[in-house]
Amino acid sequence: MPETAAPSASSASAMLPLFYKALQPLHSVAHADWRLKPGDVSFAADTPFLPIVASEIIAAARNYPVVFAGDTAQPIVVLALEATNLFVEDGKWSNDCYIPAYVRRYPFAFVATQEPQGFVLSVDSGSDRVTQGGTEGTPLFEDGKPSTLTQQALEFCTAFGREAELTKLFTDALREKELLIDRRADATLPDGRKLGLHNFQIIDAQKFAALDDKTIVAWHRQGLLALAHHHLASLDRFRELVNRQALHPVTGSSLSPASPKPVVAEGDAPAKSAKSRKVTS
Repeated sequence: MPETAAPSASSASAMLPLFYKALQPLHSVAHADWRLKPGDVSFAADTPFLPIVASEIIAAARNYPVVFAGDTAQPIVVLALEATNLFVEDGKWSNDCYIPAYVRRYPFAFVATQEPQGFVLSVDSGSDRVTQGGTEGTPLFEDGKPSTLTQQALEFCTAFGREAELTKLFTDALREKELLIDRRADATLPDGRKLGLHNFQIIDAQKFAALDDKTIVAWHRQGLLALAHHHLASLDRFRELVNRQALHPVTGSSLSPASPKPVVAEGDAPAKSAKSRKVTS
């Protein structure tokens, strides 16, 4: 069966980040009557892989294979071997599985600003959960100030942005020691479908085991050693993923997890003290 590759990261560079349609920096005047309605995770139903930050690896490894995108070493979780998400059904994420922060913070994100330099909390106005006027949902602003909901979104996105520092430290360390190797995963399901995932990397277990003592101690103190171990352990989840995939009769094809574009690249960059993160008033 011919393989169908997913769009490459370069071809998607001009597109908005995954899930997002129209990001708007929040402003207390312009969005005074905007509200956020209750919703589900249907927006992630056709997403076979998602980016995560380093602090999520341990939790995510219990449910999904955690690998690295082949071109940037961005950590990602694999959610299917076809163009779907095996962990979303009827708009709900599987109860017993970890939900990546990338999903939980939608429809909010940070957008970089130049003057003043920093980041401003934004919302996807293209989301069907975002509405203007009326009484349905929770207001984004109250009495000209960010509502509790908006403050919580700001705190969540700020914390997530800070985690980019550890993520970069981890992936830079892996690359420096040349531990990442190219891999692909292929499977033939009981119904004859041939599926595969390519353009991803994993840690070379043999090279990892041969690391010198100085590096091992340093990585342990930095919290990197545990991340590497959990990544390697997560690869056993591929077998469970194939079994789960066999229950979903979708047209077989192969996927290439070109690095998912971050929700906002600048907002997910390592935090810098000189760059503020706020809601525009």
